[in-house]
Amino acid sequence: MTAAPLPFVDAHIHLWDLAHIRYPWLTPPFADGPNGNVEAIARNYLTDDYRADAGKWAVAGAVHIDAGADASEALRETEWLEGVADTDALPTAIVAFASLDAPDVDRQLTAQAAHRRVRGIRQIVNWHVDPRRSYTPEDLTRDERWQAGFTALGRHGLSFDLQCYPAQMPGLAPLIERRPDVPVILNHLGMPVLSDPEGVAQWREGLKALAAIPHVAIKLSGLGFIDRNWTLDRIRPFLEEAVALFGPDRCMMASDSPTDTLFAPFDRTMQALYDFSAPFSDDERRDLFGRTANRIYRLGLSL
Repeated sequence: MTAAPLPFVDAHIHLWDLAHIRYPWLTPPFADGPNGNVEAIARNYLTDDYRADAGKWAVAGAVHIDAGADASEALRETEWLEGVADTDALPTAIVAFASLDAPDVDRQLTAQAAHRRVRGIRQIVNWHVDPRRSYTPEDLTRDERWQAGFTALGRHGLSFDLQCYPAQMPGLAPLIERRPDVPVILNHLGMPVLSDPEGVAQWREGLKALAAIPHVAIKLSGLGFIDRNWTLDRIRPFLEEAVALFGPDRCMMASDSPTDTLFAPFDRTMQALYDFSAPFSDDERRDLFGRTANRIYRLGLSL
């Protein structure tokens, strides 16, 4: 494989120490859920593991995204990550968890924002009419309490990592548009549901609604969430359309390691993204591989 001669800011990684913090989704018994069966990654994944996986890539920084710790341990996860970063220089920034629909959301956001590497919040809101697809029992994005919590992010100087399904995007667009003080980063190419009869059309409509909002960006990641048996040829149209809608200066590459290793090894995922980017100019590729993430997550790296 050919390593990219470009500085790479990995915009979406996870680390966990299963003996230190509880992650319900990585705890037996395992079942086939929205991610498939996750038993293969239900082991400690630390900075040394990440660096071994990413050894062929010029990693200049990495953004740690909420890894699904038990909600009661969300702040503890942030504190642990800050300690890891102090010792290992990774992660460069943290997107933490908070329950935006909780009565004490301001307290949660205050506590998270007090940590110097915290840049934003993610609360997974994927809801689907098929309960086998849903991450949540109800569509939180329609809840007035959740919408108020989203609005509160701006008061704390926090961005929001949005992991949802395409059918939810048109309903979210007006709320996001009203809050230019809350940068939004759409996770995993917007997660089109190809098994839905109108899955691609819904994805296209949803992406257009969000791409029309200047303070929304998108991650070119999570290829296995779209197609567990993906190939670059099959996934290329989604990558092309996302970049066409958002532009390279609002797109960022990410490995989603180790979660996406359920579907393909780290190097295969990154090589596919690198090969996809080959037709772009050097300047555009530098945006895709690092500068967009550096700017949006306020990393302060020289790239």
